[in-house]
Parts: sequence; structure tokens; C-alpha cells
Amino acid sequence: MKKNILIFTMFSVLFINLFADYKTIEYRGEEYKIPKKVERLVITGAVEAVEDALVLGYEPYGVMTVGGEIPKLFESITKDSYTIGDKRSPNFEKILMLNPDLIISTTKADEVTLNKLEKIQTTIPVSHYTADWENNLILMGQITGKELKAEEIIKDYKLKLQENQKYLKEVFKNKTALLIRIRSGNIMIYGKDSYFNESLYSELGLEVPEIIEKTKRQEMISMEKLSEINPDFIFLQFEKNENLDSPEALKDLQKNPIWKNIKAVKDDKVFVNIVNPMAQGGTAYSKISFLDAIIEIFKK
Repeated sequence: MKKNILIFTMFSVLFINLFADYKTIEYRGEEYKIPKKVERLVITGAVEAVEDALVLGYEPYGVMTVGGEIPKLFESITKDSYTIGDKRSPNFEKILMLNPDLIISTTKADEVTLNKLEKIQTTIPVSHYTADWENNLILMGQITGKELKAEEIIKDYKLKLQENQKYLKEVFKNKTALLIRIRSGNIMIYGKDSYFNESLYSELGLEVPEIIEKTKRQEMISMEKLSEINPDFIFLQFEKNENLDSPEALKDLQKNPIWKNIKAVKDDKVFVNIVNPMAQGGTAYSKISFLDAIIEIFKK
């Protein structure tokens, strides 16, 4: 019975595709043929794409879960969305049953996953690199019919950054800052162009610590090494769904005697979850939220 339903759904997809009105869009050097009006957009694996949908106020038809649930960060646009498996393990049968117009995946996905998704419907792997945040938002704008809104969001962000850059660079002059994230109970750091680091170092002018220069993407750091860096400011992100096996990791960190002797901790310059801990860092939503939080904290 289930097999017959799947076959019927596949034929329905083919039939609808024959009569749909299409347009061609370009993204990261590739061309994609998509319906002019996308009504059933499925997002799997790409939290970045859900953030772009959030900032544009667009409700995906199907969306993945993280840690078994849709993050509360996205509740305003996912109240009626179908769940289609977890972030790292899409439910291909469920995606097929939803008969999507278009699928958004992630550049983190392996070739096997992307091939399976492509057999269901046109699939666009969205970049998880911060450098692509503008292209990603424009892409979501093209898909959802909100391209002008996407362009306006980018313009407004750059203007706000420009208006506050000089003051904030002065605040951070000759200071060191580190952004860390607790995942699976471990302290993680990121490369200078990853997560929120582009905002800290490229846009706000903080000097890039040597360890961040050497970090490629995401790496674990020991408490002893963190103490050696001894930053003036620490921005710490902690999300419970990323620490299901270590729910007390943040409290344990704050009790650690080595932690207590770090300059940022002693000077009360540790800022925990200044933006939603599920935010990916390299998106329009993340960058806007982070800049707003920094302005609120430091621009007195």
C-alpha cells in the first residue's frame, strides 16, 4: 500500500511539473529552473535557509527539526509547517509525500543525500559560509517573491553597520574578544570567517587572535588554552538541544576555577546568548541580531 502511494505521488510530481510556469535563477554559478510561484518549499539541513525565511516572513511548507523539534526561534513561521526529519537525517519518504515545488538543502550535505533529494524535486544546496549571506538572502527572496524586501534588508543592515562602526571600533580598540559555543559539552571556537566571527573581526575591527587565524571551521578548545588567550571579552552561545548529553555544561563551566580567573570573567565581560543560541551566525538574521545586541550593550 505504501509503495503504491509513493508511486502515485511521484507521478503527481511529474504531472504537475509538465504544466507549471517556470523561471530560471542563478545561484553560486549554477542555474536552477523553479516554479515562478513556489507554494510548497521544503527546507532540509539548511538552518541558514530557515533564518532567511524568518527574516523575510515566509512560511516553509516542510522544515527539518533540530534535536527532535523545530527550534522556537522559527515558531512564527513554522506553525503550519510539516516536519520532514531531523537536520542531519531527512525523511525522504515524507518529503516525497509532501510533493514539494522546490527543495532547499545545504552544502554540508553529502552527495548521496543530495542525489536522493534531487530525484524527488529540484534541490538547491544553500551555502553555509558567511561570505554568501547576501546571495543566500537574495536567493530566498527570488524563491518566495520577496526579492525587493531581501535587498532592502541588506541595505538597511549595511547602513546601520556604517553608522555605528566608528564608535564600536573605538570601544574595541586594543581589546581582544573570543566567541565560543558549547556543543556536546565541549568549548568550540571558529575560523575568522565562520559563525559570528566575521561580524566581530571584519566588521567591528577587533584583532583576530592567533588561534582563530589557525582555525579552519569549528574546533574544540581546552580550558587551559582559553585561559592562555585570556580575552577581554567573551561572547558565549549555549543551546540545550546541542547539549542533550551535557545539560549542565554551562553551569559546570562557570564553576571551573580556571574559567573564573580569565580576564573577561573577572571583569564581568562575558556575554551569554546575546542572540538566540540557535542562530547560525552567517545569515542576515544572525548578523542583524548580533549587531543590534552589540549596539545595545556597548553604545551607552
